Amino acid sequence: MKTPLQFLSMLAALSLVSAGLARASVAIGQPAPDFTLTDINGASHTLSAYKGKTVVLEWVNPECPFVIKHYGSGNMPKLQKEATGDGVVWLSINSGRPGAQGDYDAAQVAAWLKRTGAAPTAYCRDQDGKVGRMYEAKTTPHMFVITAEGTLVYEGAIDSIRSTKIEDLAKATNYVRAALASVKAGKPVEKAASQPYGCSVKY
Repeated sequence: MKTPLQFLSMLAALSLVSAGLARASVAIGQPAPDFTLTDINGASHTLSAYKGKTVVLEWVNPECPFVIKHYGSGNMPKLQKEATGDGVVWLSINSGRPGAQGDYDAAQVAAWLKRTGAAPTAYCRDQDGKVGRMYEAKTTPHMFVITAEGTLVYEGAIDSIRSTKIEDLAKATNYVRAALASVKAGKPVEKAASQPYGCSVKY
């Protein structure tokens, strides 16, 4: 029979193993973790249901200055339209807790999408943060590109310049656009990971 100390040690060891497995589940070149989220229109979106299509996951907070830069300039909407026009599924995900900065209700999200000209396939609220934590989403934006086979091939920043200045967009390398072009061409993604920048996800 195990002593209380042995039992606690065993639990601690299992927790470390579980944490390690959780981290390992989000890795470049590995299957992207499956999830289901409901969008602002009440439709359900399951990642595995999109097998056969390239998928972009974008963590978003409409009130974050970095997000405002990419939407207010038209940069993110343009990229969304390019991608979805090419058959890519684009899921915008807000993992902010209830009442957090940018935790808009469905009507507010719809108005914001219209105002900014945004064109994701769907905008989903992840208020319990389950999916955000699963993917270790750290910032808004934090971007992920998943192939038609369900493999994660890019994660990180949208581009190469950490800034809220619109004028920096023209000088930046857009990592997501480059990743999508490589996937479409059947080539390896040259820059498969980068340090995401933006506001912290409001878990």
